[in-house]
Amino acid sequence: MKEYFEDIFKGIWTVLVGMKITFSHLFTPAVTVQYPDTRLKLPERARNRLYVNMDDCIGCDQCSAACPVSCIKIETVKSVAGDDLGTTSTGQKKRLWVTTFDIDIAKCCYCALCVYPCPTECIKMTDVYEFSEYDRKNLIYNYVTLSEGEIADVKAKAEAAAKEAAEKKAAAAEAAKAAAAAKAAAGPAPAAPAKPGSPAPPPGQTGKPAGGSGTQKPAAPEPPSGGSGGTPKP
Repeated sequence: MKEYFEDIFKGIWTVLVGMKITFSHLFTPAVTVQYPDTRLKLPERARNRLYVNMDDCIGCDQCSAACPVSCIKIETVKSVAGDDLGTTSTGQKKRLWVTTFDIDIAKCCYCALCVYPCPTECIKMTDVYEFSEYDRKNLIYNYVTLSEGEIADVKAKAEAAAKEAAEKKAAAAEAAKAAAAAKAAAGPAPAAPAKPGSPAPPPGQTGKPAGGSGTQKPAAPEPPSGGSGGTPKP
């Protein structure tokens, strides 16, 4: 019986705890924000529309690679000798022309994963949240600062430089091939004559004994046959 009433009390108590906030708002006067004349202050880390500072963009494509919904499109062209693209605010030299930098904000999920890998911190989330459009095409933002004529000029220079480099490479390959063919046609080089051996010493000349110095001594005379090895008798 005791457990029965304890279960009833716990059930009522959990309902009262859950309705605590609801009951507190029953006696609080409602305040309506007169939007758009009055706007609430957003948190400092609010994630809304993206912004790109093209003066600091180096065209590394890391933000596009990090985007989980593929809403960022970047195209670059390699600079040629003589082009001065300047440097970023962090002192990094630019080496690529950014000819396309489009963000389809209609696909963006505001995850900010594109912000963190940027080496120059040129892309960031802003607090702008009022950008509704009647046409979805207007939600594709183009951040490129080059004009169409400048983009065409940059691409033409890059194509000419690539063509010139390919011609130089082909000419070097042909020259190497011709040199190899000429070497093969000439045949192998004649072998060097063998060195003559050292002349034999003249007869009667004593040589130098191995391992010693000075003139070689004559051998001692052998004892007469039949003796015992002693002194011969007269």
